Amino acid sequence: MATSEIRRNFAPAEDMSFDAIQGSRRLKGMLLVAFSILALAVGVGMVLTLLIDVLVRGLPWLDWQFLTSFDSRFPERAGILAAMVGTALTIVITVIVSLPVGIMSAIYLEEYARDNWFTRLIEINIANLAAVPSIIYGLLGLAVFVRFFGLNRSILAGGLTLALLVLPIIIVVSREAIRSVPNGIRQAAYGIGATQWQTVWHQVLPVALPGILTGNILAASRAIGETAPLVTLGALTFIPFLPKDLLDRFTVLPIVIFNWSSKPQREFHDVAAAAIIVLLGILLLINLLAIVLRQRLRKQF
Repeated sequence: MATSEIRRNFAPAEDMSFDAIQGSRRLKGMLLVAFSILALAVGVGMVLTLLIDVLVRGLPWLDWQFLTSFDSRFPERAGILAAMVGTALTIVITVIVSLPVGIMSAIYLEEYARDNWFTRLIEINIANLAAVPSIIYGLLGLAVFVRFFGLNRSILAGGLTLALLVLPIIIVVSREAIRSVPNGIRQAAYGIGATQWQTVWHQVLPVALPGILTGNILAASRAIGETAPLVTLGALTFIPFLPKDLLDRFTVLPIVIFNWSSKPQREFHDVAAAAIIVLLGILLLINLLAIVLRQRLRKQF
């Protein structure tokens, strides 16, 4: 009798305690979801506000004359032809240099290098270099390519500097893509007598190619938007001509945007907004290309 009374006395308290705990957990979960939605709304709202402001101010200035004219001291005559050509040439050099070096480095580290202190030291340095501020690469390019190798403040020096900037990113992304290839593919190739290089070239790389190309394209899109390394390198802000060769002086879209945004005239701010629209369009096209290539290559392999 005493035992049953004790159970009746304590059971409601235990039930109430359990309900209180569950209610507290539900409340905390709802608060977390609410704060997450609020943070997302604030971030997306700020981006949309900036994007709408750029579109409203820049679209009226975006015409064929703007795309095919050189820079000018008068905003109504200013254009981005020299900046677009300089951006294209710089990125071509960046991709040509960084793509093969990055992929081959990733293949060596992932498929050939032994797991020892030296390899681990290289991996740590690569990871650290991927997080180094971009202006440091500008100082490195100024010291090595401009002054030591005597390339001056040219397109070639700018492209090589940006290649150093994106090289750690390409190595990391390429290694992850190679690492994601199932080990059974390698073992099957070895089982039929293939050498290690034949296995890597004919089996591993085709499977890892979608991830490798996607990472390289995204790295190139980051290089397109970089300003600090090229400003440190000494790229010009005003060029009313097209470069004659890879050793000629140059400018790029981010530097032109920075130059126009720093001027006091409101019209130049509107012209800078038009250049931002062009730069955003280029970045969107590059990212779309990465998505399309990834989907097609995944279906193919």
